[in-house]
Amino acid sequence: MSSRIAATSARRLGQLQRQGTVFFLCDIQEKFRAGIHAFESLVQVAQKMSRFAEISKIPLIATEQYPKGLGHTASEISLDHAELVEEKTKFSMLTPAVAGKLEELKTQSVVLFGIESHVCVLQTCLDLLALDYDVHVLADGVSSMNSPEIDIALNRMAHAGAHVVSSESIMFQLTGDSKDPVFKQISSLVKEYQVLAQQNKLLFKHGTAQL
Repeated sequence: MSSRIAATSARRLGQLQRQGTVFFLCDIQEKFRAGIHAFESLVQVAQKMSRFAEISKIPLIATEQYPKGLGHTASEISLDHAELVEEKTKFSMLTPAVAGKLEELKTQSVVLFGIESHVCVLQTCLDLLALDYDVHVLADGVSSMNSPEIDIALNRMAHAGAHVVSSESIMFQLTGDSKDPVFKQISSLVKEYQVLAQQNKLLFKHGTAQL
């Protein structure tokens, strides 16, 4: 009984372990490059999280919304190590194939980033929460064509029960200890992206709504 209570408390507080965590990369595609607010900042966070996933051996699932018309994932983002790259037409990432992969991986927590905040990301988040997954949404890793939609969507997801966090916070939370064997690689990765993080228009946007 005590272990069940502890597990419930950990999920409520948003505590994460590498085992049982999956990264979701939602529809960061070439066709959206010109229209999405702060697309370059979005791509940089996705690059960083993809590399972190590979170093930490955390499964990565990516989706592409109608790639025949909208193109594939931005070329800067490596998907070579992805568990699944799923083409879709529905807005939510939770297709039957993705849902099956989550079960196969014995997933407990999902770290979610991509576009658009108020459409595909929001619907994915709500679908995951409805299935009792623990959801962490990267505030510096989601965007929309119209920037005010971002904070509206983040608020909606937070009030629904998701944890709204930053990419760097998630990286250190999943590492947990400076004695971790991959800590030096993670530390180097953070330093590599530090200047870009300080220029991230999603992290340092003006008029951020209170969550």
